[in-house]
Parts: sequence; structure tokens; C-alpha cells
Amino acid sequence: MQPEPLTVYVVEDDAAVRDSLALMLGLAGHRTAFFADAESFLAAWRENWSGCVVADLKLPGASGIELQSELRRRGCPLPFIVITAHGDVAAARAAFRADAVDFLEKPFEHQQLEAAINNAFSKEGLRLRRTGEAARLALLTAREREVLAAAVRGLHAKEIGRELGISARTVEVHKTRIMAKLGARNVAELVRVALAGEPPAEGTP
Repeated sequence: MQPEPLTVYVVEDDAAVRDSLALMLGLAGHRTAFFADAESFLAAWRENWSGCVVADLKLPGASGIELQSELRRRGCPLPFIVITAHGDVAAARAAFRADAVDFLEKPFEHQQLEAAINNAFSKEGLRLRRTGEAARLALLTAREREVLAAAVRGLHAKEIGRELGISARTVEVHKTRIMAKLGARNVAELVRVALAGEPPAEGTP
């Protein structure tokens, strides 16, 4: 399933604030979708959505923090930005503990929200690239993965052949197929794609 274009999903119960954000985000060129409460957002949410969520802390029904928690429970990786007119340390701590990108107190400046969204989109772009690379790596056969792993270590065709018990010519054939599947034009790109498709090390975004 292909990801949707990057979208700012706004969950805000105040119609006046939604209108203001619609104007602000529209002028900035963002693709947007608006929801009046957490429940309507969750009912509409699809796994291929990409972008970020901007949610008010105080909502009718589930709160913004509860929405954030439910999305994480469902495995939704969308970066989350909390906005509120009733900020407090405990709420901010809960949001950041659930990996919120930012916690903005109303009234906030346009530049503050734009910076938070840009940060969220940067994180989302990295996630989508990693997901795409991982999907392409999944197309490789077991032997192709062995050849790729050896190439990433800097081994040449003859060295890879000796290690795997195959000819250098066969290694080159495998390399050609690997490059075609991964969309790489040379060995340097092959290494980049292979490393990008690996899960991030613990502690990295």
C-alpha cells in the first residue's frame, strides 16, 4: 500500500481555531485534513496515512494525549504535535514521553507551528525512506542478500566468490540483479540503500 502524500492532520474541537489553522496551513502550502474530535480521527485513520498530527490537548471525549497513546497502541508512527490553551508540566511530560515532536501553548506564533511541522515532516520523511528501502531489500533472494552483505563489507567479486563458494562471474550476475531490484546505479548507492534499509540503532530517531 503506497503512503498518502504528507498531510497535516488537525484534531481540534474549536471551529474558529480550525478555520484559523486552515488558513495558516493553506497559505504555507500544506495538505490538510481536519477533525473535531479524537474519535472521528480514529474512525477515519488508515495505515498508509503519512505526515503529522496536530491535536489539541483538551478535546470532547478522548484527549489529545489519549489519542496519541491510542495511535501508538495501533502502531501508527505519525509524528505528533500537541497544542493547548491549558498547558502544564504533567501534560507536556506525558506528551513527550509518548514521543511528541512538540508541545505548543496557545496562542502560538505561526513560525512556531511551522517549525514543529517541518521537524515532524523531517522525521516522517526519514521513516518513509527507511520503509521504502526495507521493502526493496525484501525482494532479494537469500543468496542475493549474502552477496549484498559481503559487498557492504567492501569485498570484491573474487573475495565474495571465495567466501560463498561461487565464481566471481556469478557474483557479478547477482550484483546486477541486486542493483536492478534496489534501483542502485553503482556499488556506492548499493551500500547506501542497504544501510538505509537496516533498522535504526537503539537510541536513534
